Parts: sequence; structure tokens; C-alpha cells
Amino acid sequence: MVAFAGWSLPLHYGQGHLQSHLHTRRHCSLFDVSHMLQTRVYGRDRVRFMESLVVGDIGELKPGQGTLTLVTNERGGIVDDLIVTNTSEDHLYVVSNAGCAEKDLAVMRDRVAELQAAGSDVHLEVSDNALLALQGSPSMARVLQAGLSDDLSKLFFMNSITTTVFGVPGCRVTRCGYTGEDGVEISVPAGRAVELAERLLGVPEVWPAGLAARDSLRLEAGLCLYGNDIDETTTPAEAGLLWTLGKRRRAAMDFPGAAVIMAQVKEKPKRRRVGLTVLGLPAPAHLPAHLMAPGTVTSGCPSPSLGKNIAMAYVEAAHSRAGTALTVEVRKKQHPAVITKMPFVPTQYYMAK
Repeated sequence: MVAFAGWSLPLHYGQGHLQSHLHTRRHCSLFDVSHMLQTRVYGRDRVRFMESLVVGDIGELKPGQGTLTLVTNERGGIVDDLIVTNTSEDHLYVVSNAGCAEKDLAVMRDRVAELQAAGSDVHLEVSDNALLALQGSPSMARVLQAGLSDDLSKLFFMNSITTTVFGVPGCRVTRCGYTGEDGVEISVPAGRAVELAERLLGVPEVWPAGLAARDSLRLEAGLCLYGNDIDETTTPAEAGLLWTLGKRRRAAMDFPGAAVIMAQVKEKPKRRRVGLTVLGLPAPAHLPAHLMAPGTVTSGCPSPSLGKNIAMAYVEAAHSRAGTALTVEVRKKQHPAVITKMPFVPTQYYMAK
């Protein structure tokens, strides 16, 4: 168990990190991600409220559809990355990073107060639900379908339903996750979370997995970890996250930091987030490293799936093309590296055809 964002969380279980990681890719694993902040936004002005904070087009989301989006500041920096779902009920469902929970709540509550003072109809509720992530292709769908009356084959990536899961009513099942695999996150009433987790772990092919596997899986999938790969000093353009900007929002330039971000869209940023494959290096995890060429390594680990050392870094735009050779220093020794397209491992998201 390790400390993480004010929580005590499992780094790994008895199988160990390597085996847990590979089991998720080949079968499926259960992650307890209850440390993440879950909120609900109510009121007729809830979309206007959310769009005053994020870059995404929340208004275009269909009932049950969600999107990854970014909260930005007036300098164009990323305050947090989060998932916003337009539920089929009367609210928006928001999942934020645990490390940003206090900051996000303060930002959201301040904006709610501003809008309410101006006569808007919006209010915020913090959910005390637990959050379980069942991740892995192809086993996840088969395991979960056994406990659902709904047809899981009709629930596509980034879509959400409220249903009963293995006899536990009132669960929100969202087809998403942060492993690159087909998976779901299940928001479950806290009093029945252990019951549901034990039911899922009762299936032999479902293993429990901890933070170590979650980190190496997301890195192989080319996904950012807030605080490492993105923060308030990085912009969506630098981070390669311009796809999160809604078309209507780009035209309106009505999100925080729009002038800075859209200028970078037009003129191109001076630095970019890239993937790296580091060559000739033994495979200890998370060694401090830095680029000899102008740039900064932000995440790195041995890839259990590829048997190579992989990393993310920010480099000057002139050096950001895939195939560019760089040098990384680890423990005062220099090692060759090459810029590599991400994701390092192809993703398995269940997309609508």
C-alpha cells in the first residue's frame, strides 16, 4: 500500500506488477479507483456552467454520451483532465483526478456561486459512490454481461447507462478506462462496493490490479498522467490534446485561455509531447532521466507488453518528428533514444462501427 493524493492505495497485489499488467492485456483486471472525484451538476444552466470551465463541446453530447475534456486557466494551462457525461437523467456526471479534487471542487464551487448570483439555475453535488474499473480485452465484456440485464454490445466507448450490476441497483456503467483496453468504470453505491468487487473477483480470470499496473498500462496507451505529463504550465497544443477542443468552442473562443491556445493552434507550439523508446537500458522502473537534447522526460517505465523502455517527454518542436534520434541520461549514463508514435501498444476501445 502506498500514499496517493491523500489516499492509501494498493501498488500491486500478490501476482506482482508484471504479471498483473500482462493479465489485463490478455484477460481482465479489477482496479479500485474510488479515490477519483465524482460530482453531479444539476439545473437548466448546467451545460453553460461546465462550458465556462472546459474546452469541450458539452452541449453536443447526446444523452448517455461522455467526453474527455480539459479544465483550462487564463494562461491556457491545463488545470485538470476529466470526463463529463451528459446522463439520460437530469444532470451531468463528472469524474476528476484525485490529486486535483480539492482544486477542482474550489473552481467548480466558485463558478457555481458566480452563476447563481447572476440568476442562473445550477448546483453541484459531490457523490460518495465508490468507483470500480473492470479493464481488459476480450474478457471484460463476457464477465460483466453475465451480471447485466442490459445488452453490453450496444454500449460503446465513452457511453454510459444506469443499471443493476450483479444484483446491485443504481450503478452507473461507463465504457471507458485508462488502460487502452476495452473496459468499464462502475460507479457503485459505497455500501455495496465490496460486495460487487468480491463478486467480480470471484470469476477466476478477473485479477485485482493496483497503481503500478495502471501506470504502465496508461503509458503504453500514450495517455497522460496529470501532474507528470500535463499540468498548469502545459497547454493542450503542447500536450497533443487539441482534439479535445470542440469545433463550436474553437470558433466561439469562449473557454478559459482561448486566446493563448488558439494562437498556438495557428502558429504551432514551440514544444510538443512525444513518445520515446529508450535503447540499451536495463529495465528498472521510473528512473530519473532527462534529455541531453532540449527537452524534459515526464514519464517512463519498462513496457511489459513490448519488452522495451518507453517514456513521454516534451521536446522542441523542431526535434519532435517520429524517428528522430535523441540521447537520454539515466544515472549519469547516456543512452540512445528514438521518438516513437503513440500509443506504443494499439488500443482496444469498443467503438461504434
